[in-house]
Amino acid sequence: MTKKDDEFRVLRATIQQRGTARMLVLPIVFVGWAGTAVATAAVITVAISTLVPLLILVAGFEAIFALHVSVERIGRYLQVFHEGDADPAWEHIASRFSQKFPAAGHDPLFGRLFVLATSVNFLPAALGWENMAELVVLAALHLVFINRVRLARAFAASQRAEDLERFLVLRKDLSTEGTE
Repeated sequence: MTKKDDEFRVLRATIQQRGTARMLVLPIVFVGWAGTAVATAAVITVAISTLVPLLILVAGFEAIFALHVSVERIGRYLQVFHEGDADPAWEHIASRFSQKFPAAGHDPLFGRLFVLATSVNFLPAALGWENMAELVVLAALHLVFINRVRLARAFAASQRAEDLERFLVLRKDLSTEGTE
């Protein structure tokens, strides 16, 4: 087995582990969020108590986003540096599939779930508000996170093509370095 074969195996295992981790992080985040939301609502009766569970959602989303970005980036690296253009394999086929059938994919960031949870998280503040300034600040913070989810989804949608292009440039640069 060559060093390149070993690298391929290790990187494919990394993709598998991070993909699995993403699936495990999601329910942990939502259980943590729900538990924190109930606990803070029971102990703190002011609208500002929605910030603690919001932080759980933000942290969980950022973890899932980081896992997704790294998996995609490793996949494009494997596509460019380990799969030959003449013999397309898994990464080439997966990339082509997502380009040809974009609606067939799922939401790898679970953005809709995070937006829904953020909206539900804001409900206690919206229904029980007493201070308009506090409500506006809380609404703005919740909307900032919803916008973050939207921007992350847009980034994820374009990442595969952009990373592929970047790695192709790197491969070209590396091949010309050896001839200089």
